[in-house]
Amino acid sequence: MRYETVIGLEVHVELATDSKIFCSCANRSGDEQNTHVCPACCGMPGMLPVTNKRAVDLGMTAGMMLNCHINRTTTFDKKSYYYPDLPCSYQTTQWFSPVAVNGTVTIDAGNGPKDIRIKQIHMEEDAGKLVHDTLSNTTLVDFNRTSVPLIEIVSQPDLSSADEVVAYLERLRSLLRFAKVSECRMELGTMRCDVNLSVRPEGSDVLGVRTEMKNMNSISAIRRAIAYEVDRHIDAIENGTEVLVQETRRWDDEKGMSFAMRNKETAGDYRYFPDPNVMPIVIDDAWFNRIKDTLPPFPEVKKQQLIDAGLTEYDADLLTQSRVLCDCFDAAFAVSGLAKECANWIATNCLAVLKKNGQTMDDLALSGTRLGELVKLVGDGVVSNANAKKILDAMFEAEGADLDPKAYAEVNDMVISNDADAVMDVIRAIVAANQKDADDFRGGNEKAINPLFGKCMKELKGNCTPQQLREMLISYLVPSA
Repeated sequence: MRYETVIGLEVHVELATDSKIFCSCANRSGDEQNTHVCPACCGMPGMLPVTNKRAVDLGMTAGMMLNCHINRTTTFDKKSYYYPDLPCSYQTTQWFSPVAVNGTVTIDAGNGPKDIRIKQIHMEEDAGKLVHDTLSNTTLVDFNRTSVPLIEIVSQPDLSSADEVVAYLERLRSLLRFAKVSECRMELGTMRCDVNLSVRPEGSDVLGVRTEMKNMNSISAIRRAIAYEVDRHIDAIENGTEVLVQETRRWDDEKGMSFAMRNKETAGDYRYFPDPNVMPIVIDDAWFNRIKDTLPPFPEVKKQQLIDAGLTEYDADLLTQSRVLCDCFDAAFAVSGLAKECANWIATNCLAVLKKNGQTMDDLALSGTRLGELVKLVGDGVVSNANAKKILDAMFEAEGADLDPKAYAEVNDMVISNDADAVMDVIRAIVAANQKDADDFRGGNEKAINPLFGKCMKELKGNCTPQQLREMLISYLVPSA
């Protein structure tokens, strides 16, 4: 018998806000445990939540990017369950009126375009983080993540293979990163998903027994987990190896197996009811239109715009991985008019500095306007490429300060002067100190000029154009040349 797989995803995305969703504690990961907590996010009695408007902005943005209907009145509800990292023993989430519903995401997993329906996008608070100490056989709780704002994107069961799941997740990541909703970095937990899967005979319209694998945060692990679960379900159906039950399972990537955690809860188990401490949010036309007017074009639309501006497909693909890179390029290109050069400086030099600093492309805080001014200085022959890289390093070290590249070049003697007398003085000194290379060049070894040229450039500190230096050096070595 042939079978088909039915998959629906619940994708949790951490919103890129400065503070948590119901208090002013910092939304920042990687810091010392329990340093970003307060009575409100720790669930102390009497503390009242205040909704972060920026989180609502980003929830609306996500909904619009995924072609959803935005509910003009959206409310928060209590989802009751007990877990050690949930201080109130309930989660503040959205059930009765989520921020966005009824969307569509189009994917292509190699078989042509396919529409995946979005049931809803709801906002909620994250739980804390359990830290298991095997040495002391204890479990500790870090509440820094408690009340960090999330959206949960719930799809309809329209996915039918691991390839489609991967294509869907990559499309979500691309859209949400481009709209600056989230970093969507699965390795850091800012994007993770629950995989709901069942198997049924091909052509049947009756869903099979559904199992859920929680908190998947790796594309490769998701692929392996889906393959394993499909095989497990089919084996159970055909060979009676086990009785399939609706349950939540944990994927062990090291063992390549899933393990039962608990019976799958239903909505009734969570006892949803409106949270009386969080006021309903009414989204008026002005607020709705403000978010709508700030939406970026889809990445593929922006990519074509970049190609039309003169970039290669490779450069356009790289830039459209991040809205931050695109914004930087647009500002730099507007100043310099040098599309390819701006793309090269971002892709090569800027990303190299970010990588050295342990940052991602979304961390680029460099002024695109100032970068464009620097690129133009190089293009106009005012500053050498080597000195421009030094200026770029200074711009990064300024940490967002408005560093004028031309003024910096003038103060630090980096402006190309092409002073013929000064250049000739350097040439004479370098040739006198390197007679063997000079004689080799005169004897017909053209490559012997390279070390002489390099030493002259180093001594001149970029204050001469390479073309002029090479011409003057050859003329000096072979006067009749």
